[in-house]
Amino acid sequence: MRRVRGFTLIELMIVVTIVAIIAAVAIPAFTKQIRRSHRADAVKSLSDLQLRQERWRASNATYASTLGTLLGSAGAATSYNSASPYYNFTVTNVATTTATCTCTTASCFKLTAAAKGTQTADGDCASMVLTNTCGSIAKTPTTNRCWN
Repeated sequence: MRRVRGFTLIELMIVVTIVAIIAAVAIPAFTKQIRRSHRADAVKSLSDLQLRQERWRASNATYASTLGTLLGSAGAATSYNSASPYYNFTVTNVATTTATCTCTTASCFKLTAAAKGTQTADGDCASMVLTNTCGSIAKTPTTNRCWN
């Protein structure tokens, strides 16, 4: 009586098929989670820049109008953006008029995190904007999935 050892080709193909199905589900979910974690880095950096703007305003008559002004130099702004491999950050002053107040460029600012590299595939959250208008903070896009 002869004993057969090892796997048959059919058994091997079944295992390969199961692994392929698991990979087809797991890899996109993993990629989505990675992009989401990079979004958290952008939110952290935007919050940091917002606090820096408030500190700047406490010592000056206006908000800083550029990232270089806010961080102390153009080189510091370049370093700040270089330190983030997934987003570029910019600061601009905006003048707006709303139903409740008129903001001059001195009392308003906009912080933008624009995706770069692989993060550009993030879709709706590729550009995140935090705007201070007359002391009221607005976040764009407005979906919570970008900010939570």
